[in-house]
Amino acid sequence: MSDVPDPDELLAALGFDETESVLTRRQAEVLALRERDVPQRAIADDLGTSRANVSSVEASARSNVERAHETVAFAEALRAPVRVAVDAGTDLYDVPNRVFSACDEAGVKVNRTAPELMKLVGDAAGDAVVGREVRRDLVVSVTSDGQVRVRT
Repeated sequence: MSDVPDPDELLAALGFDETESVLTRRQAEVLALRERDVPQRAIADDLGTSRANVSSVEASARSNVERAHETVAFAEALRAPVRVAVDAGTDLYDVPNRVFSACDEAGVKVNRTAPELMKLVGDAAGDAVVGREVRRDLVVSVTSDGQVRVRT
């Protein structure tokens, strides 16, 4: 008996719908099992394939998930009433005032302090922000309910 959870039962419990997902069924199976810390070798044995194939399927699944997240972020940015372009070379300390001003003009409330907003932008931008310097162009958007999103 395998220690690997049954992929069909796992996907059913998670509500996976192959017709609505950006993932193939195999990608969903592998990703669901890997997220439960099942080793690639055990998954390969259970699915009757190689560990290299499981690794490839997992990499494709993670790439598809990242692309789906980016698509959702883009769609949210399109609908956001506030969009602030932050050019490379901008001091991170200048970003909160620009965002707050744009929100005031649009009548959108942001429930964050300036330091919280700087941390959020810095964290979300990853290596696009180093220290206080914005190194790559960013777009900070704020939804009508005050959610802040950062895109590089």
